[in-house]
Amino acid sequence: MFKRIAQTAGFTGLLAALLLTLLQSFSVAPLILQAETYEKAPATEMHEHTDGAMAGHVHDAEAWEPENGWQRVLSTTGGNLVVAVGFALMLAALYTLRTPTSAREGVLWGLAGYAVFVLAPTLGLPPELPGTVAADLTQRQIWWVGTAASTAAGLALMVFARHWLLKVVGAMILVVPHIVGAPQPAVHSALAPEALEAQFKIASLLTNAVFWIALGWISAWLFRRNEATATHVGLKPAL
Repeated sequence: MFKRIAQTAGFTGLLAALLLTLLQSFSVAPLILQAETYEKAPATEMHEHTDGAMAGHVHDAEAWEPENGWQRVLSTTGGNLVVAVGFALMLAALYTLRTPTSAREGVLWGLAGYAVFVLAPTLGLPPELPGTVAADLTQRQIWWVGTAASTAAGLALMVFARHWLLKVVGAMILVVPHIVGAPQPAVHSALAPEALEAQFKIASLLTNAVFWIALGWISAWLFRRNEATATHVGLKPAL
């Protein structure tokens, strides 16, 4: 069982990470590079900051960052690989409890993951370009984790619970984090133009949607394939 989970997660994570890196290279990365030109421009050429805005983004000249080119691509691929394998492990573990009947059912699991880890948190904390003022990092992390957890619990109750009352409770749990509200900075400010921010948000949502659909489809296909192989070997008579 553990070998099946590990194999499914490893291969799925690798393929999904490569796909995500490829998509980001053509859609997300160019927008980030463009936003960095505004962030690194001299302050006199940009807009004047308020005291609250200055606290939102501090430039550290000593901080290391990958150079454009192979360093940035390699760093992005490595980060995507870690994240993809982690999410694939989660899906494979869930498959041991409820085996998907087909690879297409894996797509539904992938869409659920997209709703939990991308769509719901984005409603309060949308993707941000470099140079965007943000609230306290710890507060944002707490809200993000709470939103993902409540979304997962709410969806689970709405889909798998049999009693209608539990389904209603699931729907209520879904909206709790959004009623509380995500932490916001005292002053909203961004160096990049609004049009560029809008393009970045759309590109991030679309690339993550493709990533999660691929993650669900590939993981379900590999899990079923590994399960069929294990069953075949188990039924094979000993010589």
